[in-house]
Amino acid sequence: MQLQVQSRHSGEWVEKVVVNLLAANDKRSRIGAALCVFVAFGIKQAWVCLFGGLMVALLIVTHFYYPTGASLPRYDALTIAAVLIQILLIALGLEEWDEVAVILLFHVAGTCMELFKTAVGSWIYPEFAYLRIGGVPLFTGFMYASVGSYITRACRGFDLRFSNHPSLAVTVPLAIAIYANFFLHHYLPDVRYGLIACIAIAFRRCSVFFLIDRKYQRMPLLLGFALIAVFIWFAENVGTYSHAWLYPSQMQGWAMVSVGKLGSWFMLTIMSYVMVTWVYRPREL
Repeated sequence: MQLQVQSRHSGEWVEKVVVNLLAANDKRSRIGAALCVFVAFGIKQAWVCLFGGLMVALLIVTHFYYPTGASLPRYDALTIAAVLIQILLIALGLEEWDEVAVILLFHVAGTCMELFKTAVGSWIYPEFAYLRIGGVPLFTGFMYASVGSYITRACRGFDLRFSNHPSLAVTVPLAIAIYANFFLHHYLPDVRYGLIACIAIAFRRCSVFFLIDRKYQRMPLLLGFALIAVFIWFAENVGTYSHAWLYPSQMQGWAMVSVGKLGSWFMLTIMSYVMVTWVYRPREL
């Protein structure tokens, strides 16, 4: 389904790139036109995941080039850099204050989870940091916040609209149950598969419509959640490769993060999305 609308929600220069890319669509073959739409989608995706992309880039750069024995630990440099990026995004008008509120909420929720998970040995942070709470360096909260930043920026950048979206009365208890299971499955039976089944039922009829050059494109929202989870899994592999954090199985040498973690990231994506909907209420098409 495609509808003609006026685009006004993403960065002006990004819109210009996208519009120029698609301007000649009518003169191209169907395959060429579809390729242009796909490239334009990629450009806007890169734009809305700006904060997360910068954080991943910092992990890579500091892993290879951060001075050994520097007086400022690498983890603290990452924390300071994340704060400076946030300040810069606000100063340049690339981030709004309601997005900052969501990011702060993610930072708190993520840090609480990190404190618990490191205490039970799910993963560790092998380097020293001054800016930390217990064994958790403060930059880790920004890694969770980057997911919230992506979703909030996507709501604006793609002018997201929905059909058959479940109500908050359904999604909020589901998000709370997901968050609780991240803690309780260490002591009680893990109910993640039951929760995933509930997610599938709740969102089975829901579609998301995203804007590319004044035209809405449609995708099942469950597919969107799955794709986000895959990208988070790739980012986690970058994070562990850069030794920003390590799983017990990686202590003797790096190996890719288990594909089984995709289930955890899928549930985290749902929880993150529901948190964002407290600020950006889903709009029907």
